[in-house]
Amino acid sequence: MPVDVDAEVLWNTQLSPDYNVLALAAPEVSALARPGQFVMLKPGPHGALLLRRPYSVFEQLRDGIGRPIGLTVLSRKVGSGSALLYDAVAGTRVRCLGPLGQPFTVADPPTVALMVAGGVGLAPFAMLAEALVSRGVRASLLYGARTAAELFCLDRFEQPSLRVVLATEDGSAGEHGRVTRPLEDELARTPADQPVQVYACGPEPMLEAVARLASAHGRQCELAMERLMGCGMGGCYSCVVRMRDPSGATRYVRSCLDGPVLRGEDIVWES
Repeated sequence: MPVDVDAEVLWNTQLSPDYNVLALAAPEVSALARPGQFVMLKPGPHGALLLRRPYSVFEQLRDGIGRPIGLTVLSRKVGSGSALLYDAVAGTRVRCLGPLGQPFTVADPPTVALMVAGGVGLAPFAMLAEALVSRGVRASLLYGARTAAELFCLDRFEQPSLRVVLATEDGSAGEHGRVTRPLEDELARTPADQPVQVYACGPEPMLEAVARLASAHGRQCELAMERLMGCGMGGCYSCVVRMRDPSGATRYVRSCLDGPVLRGEDIVWES
């Protein structure tokens, strides 16, 4: 069950004029969190916001003996709620409800893991990468953005057993083009008898492209959907996703309850 805590801001690292990493003292939430789950945050003074905002759990913070002491979120400033998180200072308080939603399925060897991140869609992959590496899974992070200035937190993925491939739309870092280009290359050169699990988070057009590429190569994929969520608890139906069940019938699910991680092959894309 999720817990609701009044979390103290431990620190706030502003990565750019729009992006920041916010650390919250929420050990109860952190201890329960799994890769791909999210929290609903309400920053600012009482009454500043009517609704909380959803954020993937970026990192689990631990003390010197490994006990959870808090978590971080990777945020992009796009509105009033994220602006309050961007400006939050150490010692202030943020209401934090979580962990919420369904997590990623963490693969085991000999499966090869391909994590595809677009922009702030990097958020769920710090925890997932840690879980995969701890299991001995050979993993790659394919991380794309519009420009090199929007590639953040690469130090979190500097591990000998984790390969990082960058792509930028303007060609300023890594491969020139969208991140689906290196994904297509990876899928094409992987032997058919090698188990592969694709994970992705980012803008919905990118997720659709990832799902179609994975399907074309006969690979499973799990997508963390970036739908707007008004409550995070399934009450408002603002985050519905159209899915296809095993019989072929379609239905709508709430991504805050059945997701945010959903099987790419089951999503009915509206485009």
